[in-house]
Amino acid sequence: MRKELHMQKEQKRELELIAARIRKYGLQAVKDANSGHIGGSFSIAEILSVLYFDKMRIDPKDPRNPDRDRLVLSKGHCTPAAYAALAMRGFFPLEDLSTFRKIDSYLSGHMEMNEVPGVDMSTGSLGQGLSAGIGMALAARADKKDYRTYVILGDGEIEEGQVWEAAMFAGNHGLDHLTAIVDYNKLQVDGSVEEVNSPCPIADKFEAFKWEVLTIDGNDVEQVADALEQAKAVRGKPVAIIADTVKGKGVSIFEGGVKWHGNRPNEEEYRTAFGELDQKIRELEES
Repeated sequence: MRKELHMQKEQKRELELIAARIRKYGLQAVKDANSGHIGGSFSIAEILSVLYFDKMRIDPKDPRNPDRDRLVLSKGHCTPAAYAALAMRGFFPLEDLSTFRKIDSYLSGHMEMNEVPGVDMSTGSLGQGLSAGIGMALAARADKKDYRTYVILGDGEIEEGQVWEAAMFAGNHGLDHLTAIVDYNKLQVDGSVEEVNSPCPIADKFEAFKWEVLTIDGNDVEQVADALEQAKAVRGKPVAIIADTVKGKGVSIFEGGVKWHGNRPNEEEYRTAFGELDQKIRELEES
């Protein structure tokens, strides 16, 4: 049973505001590039907000500090949100987001650890991020370090067999400084995960591989923060957080639409989206 904690109202408002701004900056980057993945980026905005601005031990002035917490964005195409979060956190200038996916930019469609400050693992080939995260967690154990490793996985991505080989290893070796967060937005590029190749029941699978499992509303910053805090207290096993989210969350015309996995909005759709995001930001700033 998930023990509920309570977040201060001002902190909750601030994290929700950051999530809204992540969506706005990410959408602007997609518009500037005329390409990019909106749906899965928007579904993890609250998760990124809580990780980067509340829970993770990181320092933008020292992005390679050996004692920092690590984050692997295994669903590596969701860079519009990830880059926006990194820029807002101070790892590189916000204005660089306008170069997203440009041929001479370091902000490529998939993150590169040797190019982008704050990126701990290059990603893009789905299904491999959990294995990389396990390597980081094993290194922490070998070096007697207490840093934590977080891996964000897509629900379509976990149809990959390597994910479950990695999950088996992590459970068998009790990697309790490892937390996997599954973005359960229920849609992938070819349709719903249920229609394509359902990985459900996801929680039961992780439990079978000896993981502690928490199930939350992944678009609620308070629930995300509570789950991440509880994960820190777990000993002897890794933690999987099944984050029930909405693909395209935060913009009415994007929410729950499989077409927004990777499609570009037209000008009218951009106006609608920016209008809704600006309104949300104003409401949070004034609340």
